[in-house]
Amino acid sequence: MRKSLNSLGLMSGTSGDGVDASVINSDGKSHYQVLINKYFQYTDEISQSIHNLKHKINKIEDIEKFAHEIINLERKITLFHSNVVSNCTKNNDFAIDLIGFHGQTILHKPKDKFSKQIGDGKLLSQLSKKKVVYDFRQNDLVSGGEGAPLSPIFHLIFAKQKKIKLPICILNIGGISNLTLITDLEEKNLISKDIGPGNCLIDEWIRRNKKGNFDKNGQLAYSGTTDQLVLNQALDDFGNIPKKNINSYDVNDFEINFLRGLSLEDGASTITDFTCNIITDNLSNEISKSKIKISKVILCGGGRKNKTLIDRIKMLNGKIIFETTEDYDTDGDFIESQAFAYLAIRSFLNLPISFPNTTGCKSPSEGGILVENF
Repeated sequence: MRKSLNSLGLMSGTSGDGVDASVINSDGKSHYQVLINKYFQYTDEISQSIHNLKHKINKIEDIEKFAHEIINLERKITLFHSNVVSNCTKNNDFAIDLIGFHGQTILHKPKDKFSKQIGDGKLLSQLSKKKVVYDFRQNDLVSGGEGAPLSPIFHLIFAKQKKIKLPICILNIGGISNLTLITDLEEKNLISKDIGPGNCLIDEWIRRNKKGNFDKNGQLAYSGTTDQLVLNQALDDFGNIPKKNINSYDVNDFEINFLRGLSLEDGASTITDFTCNIITDNLSNEISKSKIKISKVILCGGGRKNKTLIDRIKMLNGKIIFETTEDYDTDGDFIESQAFAYLAIRSFLNLPISFPNTTGCKSPSEGGILVENF
């Protein structure tokens, strides 16, 4: 019988607002149990520094150009994660065996075999006195994949443990939207890819207008009116961009300059419709291409809370039943952090975390770098 491990997964997504932390117990294959789910908000300084840096870095050459800023921010982010680890490891009646440390993505260029997450795994291991797995995407990139999405293998065990009737589609609406198609319980048969923006463009519009970091419940979009002319032109422009064999996106693959001149509310409505249309078209196309009869989609990620976005997605997908992970007693805010706790266990056990039909890698690819720096 395979040994079970307690793993702490740490995830900071494209919103750059904080860290989701989850402790799970799992053998990396047949089961998992959630022990802790917690959210830790970044300081305003760290959050603003992340967004400022991401705006400056658009190409690989920028990594060297802004190296000093990257090093400074990486240290701050790592120290913040160290405090998260301390919080999650105190007053427990169990020990943490290892940590899955995703870090903060500042540039993702899969076609150039490049993905940069800032976060010092060696320093985190030293400070926490724990084994740390980090830099999860590099092996997949070397193996011909795009380094994302990496959560499908966790979606599979989620579907297995919750005894969800297959086939099923899991739609994660984080900063970027990605789907996982699960036909059976075989790892090699997983199908997954990024299908477009999630929250990233809506969040960016709100931030540019200095009205917070996101459109809570989609209230601003609901109160606005979509500019159909602007929307149709933006969708046409996006449709003309070559997307052959794209498995993963970076937030820098999208822009919102076409909203210039619109009011806060009308811009929110227009960018929500833009996001909705891309998700809907690609969801439909991928399901059709797979020839899998999907009648149900399970939503997770922060975007599931945007009522306006979800209502519009449902309206354009009338034949599909939409549920959320909450319908299966699972908090959809922590799917990604649980996934990286799970990926850390699989990496530690030398089990693959990505597959040809999930990232485009040539063969099943093992995970991140394991460090024990104490």
